[in-house]
Amino acid sequence: MKNLDVKILIKGAGEMATGIAHRLFMSNFKRILMTEIEKPLSVRRFVAFSEAVYENLWTVEGVTAELIRDIKEIERVWEIGRIGVIVDPEWSVVHVLKPHIVIDAIMAKRNTGTQKDEAPIVIGVGPGFNAPHDCHAAIESNRGHNLGRVYYEGSTEPHTGIPGPVMGFTSERVLRSPTSGIVRHVKKIGDEVKKGDVVMYIDETPVLATINGILRGLIREIYVTVNEKIGDIEPRGKKEYCYTISEKARAIGGGALEAIMHFLNKEVI
Repeated sequence: MKNLDVKILIKGAGEMATGIAHRLFMSNFKRILMTEIEKPLSVRRFVAFSEAVYENLWTVEGVTAELIRDIKEIERVWEIGRIGVIVDPEWSVVHVLKPHIVIDAIMAKRNTGTQKDEAPIVIGVGPGFNAPHDCHAAIESNRGHNLGRVYYEGSTEPHTGIPGPVMGFTSERVLRSPTSGIVRHVKKIGDEVKKGDVVMYIDETPVLATINGILRGLIREIYVTVNEKIGDIEPRGKKEYCYTISEKARAIGGGALEAIMHFLNKEVI
């Protein structure tokens, strides 16, 4: 089967899912549909196809995703060379699309219900997946020596709760909501921040920068719950990193491409 004929359904359209979709699209897999919730919570919005839910069209590194409201629209989107995004928190589209490949990339830190019988090839990303028990392949998402590694037998590493280190910073890089409420921006993505600067408010509660750097990610001005990830500070000070896919997402995308080719070359589809 030619790459162009393979239908790929990706659960999620956030940063990591976008890294996967972009790598597959650039590898000539053009029939990709991604699912999202009604109000995506992506922080690295400039490199997340989930922004199509709000903007209808969203382009990341030359690849464009388009929001569709009915599965009947997907063929038109594919014909004009775009990735499809559909709001489907119930994951009902899997039964209509009948994809050849399913990739669970919502990064929920556990398997929320993806099953190996949903497609001829089912791939799980991040903690909570065990191949070949609940998926055909599992991809490591924790930073470190095994990032992007594909497991055809075995489990990915458990969720640590601690972001991977960048220049020695871990949890300090991530801004979390101190309370529930509506986000109100003070800074914008790409702004330089100093430790102690007010980055945003949650209702009337200020959220302060925890380190010096560039504001690489910032959640939309929506309602958030306490401890929600709402911001990302890039300590390396590289503004261009705000607008390009991260090394982590690229590595995971490479793992997904490996897994797909591993099975396609065995002619499982």
